[in-house]
Amino acid sequence: MSKAETEHPDAVEAERARLFALLGRLLSAAPDAALLTGLARLRGDAGPLGAALGRLAEAASAARPAAVEREYFALFIGVGRGELQPYASYYLTGFLHERPLAELRASLARLGIARAPGVPEPEDHLAFLCEAYAGLLQARFGRQEDAPGFFHRHLRPWAGRCFADLEGAEAASFYRAVGRLGRIAVEIEQAALELPA
Repeated sequence: MSKAETEHPDAVEAERARLFALLGRLLSAAPDAALLTGLARLRGDAGPLGAALGRLAEAASAARPAAVEREYFALFIGVGRGELQPYASYYLTGFLHERPLAELRASLARLGIARAPGVPEPEDHLAFLCEAYAGLLQARFGRQEDAPGFFHRHLRPWAGRCFADLEGAEAASFYRAVGRLGRIAVEIEQAALELPA
C-alpha cells in the first residue's frame, strides 16, 4: 500500500471516482477546448491505465474542438442514429428501453439517484452509469458500500464491450483513446472487485 493510501484510505476511491466521472463527462458531450487542453496535460506511466491516460493526452493534444464535435455526433447521435448505441438495454437485449433499463431504474430509486431535468437520454446510457458510479464511490449519494453491487449489476455485464466497440469504431479518432481508457478502467475495476476481501 502506498504512503498516500495509508494516510488517506479513501484516496483510491477518489481516484476511481475521478476516472469514472471523466469517462461520464466525455460520453455525455464532446469536450470543449478547455477540457481538451486539460486532458493534454495528463501524464501516464508504464502500466495499462497509465498508458491509456497517456494516449488520451496525445489524442487531446492533436484534437480540435470542431472535429471532436463532429466525431461525437457521428459516433453517438448520427443522422437517424450514431455508429454506437451506448445503452445497457441495447447491449444486453438488442433493443432500447428493455428490462435492463427497468432494473436500473429500480436500483436508482433505492439509491435516491435521479436523472437531471432536461436530459433526454434514458438512464442506461453509459455516460449516466459512469457518473452514477463515480457518485457512489464518492458517497455523494447512496453509500460507498453500494458501489460494488451497482458496478456488478449495471456496468460489468456490458460496459467493457461498449468501450471496446468505441475503441474500434470507424468514426473514432479522439474517441478511440476514450474507448481504450474506458475498457481498461472497467477491466481493472472488475479485477479489483473480484479480489478476496
